[in-house]
Amino acid sequence: MEKAASFLSSLLGGGGDAGGPAATVTSVLIYPIKSCRGISVPQAPITATGFRWDRQWMLVNSKGRGCTQRVEPKLALIQVELPPEAFAEDWQPTPNDHMVVRAPGMEPLKIPLASECATIYDVSVWEWSGSAYDEGPEAAKWFSTFLGNPTRLVRFKEESETRLTDPDYARGYNVMFSDGYPFLITSQDSLDALNEKLEEPVPINRFRPNILVKGCHPYAEDLWKTIKINKLTFRGVKLCGRCKVPTINQDTGIPNPTEPTETLQKYRSGEVLLPSHKNKRQVYFGQNAVCKESLSANGEGRIIKVGDPVYVTQSFSSSGEVPA
Repeated sequence: MEKAASFLSSLLGGGGDAGGPAATVTSVLIYPIKSCRGISVPQAPITATGFRWDRQWMLVNSKGRGCTQRVEPKLALIQVELPPEAFAEDWQPTPNDHMVVRAPGMEPLKIPLASECATIYDVSVWEWSGSAYDEGPEAAKWFSTFLGNPTRLVRFKEESETRLTDPDYARGYNVMFSDGYPFLITSQDSLDALNEKLEEPVPINRFRPNILVKGCHPYAEDLWKTIKINKLTFRGVKLCGRCKVPTINQDTGIPNPTEPTETLQKYRSGEVLLPSHKNKRQVYFGQNAVCKESLSANGEGRIIKVGDPVYVTQSFSSSGEVPA
């Protein structure tokens, strides 16, 4: 029993001294347009729905349904750029500020960050449906041309719409167009452990985290129930069950028929990690999280930076206790 407790302690703390950091933030990543390429930034402010700008936009088909790489892998080729100052805590866009979108064979597209847009209705993603801002005909033509299907770019309408996280895992929290939760935390150490098993290593962009950390044991993040980063409290609420996106090469948009899912199936499946879980074939990589301070109206000082230490303040005793 003592050996097990000692092992768990080292797992959670990365083998460091008691009370020391379990890991360090090495990347902060934002995905302004859902399922398109992310942006690695030195810091990002936290809002009521996650990092500012994260999944604030989404592409929809002719029926208003959200488009993702699961159906359209070419989305991986769409690059997004925001002004560097957009990630300062109190920055507000002017009419001259734009999001710039690029893709192979296309001229750059500029999306104003401070213009008024028309509202469209019957926009949906997963279980949610509502209204959103339509970024206009020029954007629609650009994306429709690149993807080869009628497509519109929409922006979440914060003023009138709310999209809640699953109350069974995180009651009272909000997101925009992310799949389900405001933050996804993964570790470089977990990726390194996976790559040791793969014939062809994969980069972390296959797993699309918001916060990448380093310095812990592989998959230590599974057991992080509560952590502190820059005095902000994050709660791990649900292991991230992976879809087909990790099989898609984010540089080419071409899927691999099996990897890394096939390898993860051998040691990161529900059958291995969560024997009592109903979905034995689901594979897991990363921890979905919420930030306690995002519920507060006072947003001052809510910012995460590369280099911030990560402290584990509460942990699950085993993977069997972790929600999934």
